[in-house]
Amino acid sequence: MQINAGAVLRPLSKAVLCVALLSSLQGCVAVVAGAAVSGAVATADRRTLGAQTEDKGIELKAAARMGNIVGDAGHVNINSYNRKVLLTGEVKDEAMKRAVENEVRGITNVDNVINELQIAGPSSYTSRASDALITSKVKLSLADKKTVSATSFQVVTEGGTVYLMGLVTQREGNIAADVAQGVSGVMRVVKMFEYISEEDLRSMSPPQQQQPEPRGTS
Repeated sequence: MQINAGAVLRPLSKAVLCVALLSSLQGCVAVVAGAAVSGAVATADRRTLGAQTEDKGIELKAAARMGNIVGDAGHVNINSYNRKVLLTGEVKDEAMKRAVENEVRGITNVDNVINELQIAGPSSYTSRASDALITSKVKLSLADKKTVSATSFQVVTEGGTVYLMGLVTQREGNIAADVAQGVSGVMRVVKMFEYISEEDLRSMSPPQQQQPEPRGTS
């Protein structure tokens, strides 16, 4: 029996095209969903969009410069919030600690640097994994607390010490510190907030959506 190769290949090529198209559409959905989530988080953040962009740029620039200063002799984490930079991790000596701080201070848009680097050997991957778990637990605990907005806090954990950053009121800062202190594995909590007033907070909060008035019955 003679087989028409064209007749066989045409349905096969259509099937391949359909699979490729489906994969492409799935990728587009993932990108759109990711962009929507990122947009929602950015909107909930109390920093201006400009400050958020600058903070990300500061972190990227600082991380790119650490290789020449630290190399394999240390482990440096850079976290920027509202142009205030927190340095955590380990360096081999005091000279390296100062060099890292000076380099970061020289980056455009940096307003302040808090140098919490420790003079020690690089932390183990086990220790870093433990810190990452603590950070996740603190964030989840803040999300469960209805009296504060979890998206208003940046949580950094290093060696069991939790650093809390954010634009918050004194009341919110105290609540968040208490929440973090209650998380298992937390050794110490350091508040590094930029405080705002309750009036400032009300001006930042979106207006409550008014419920429609119930219609009277005739």
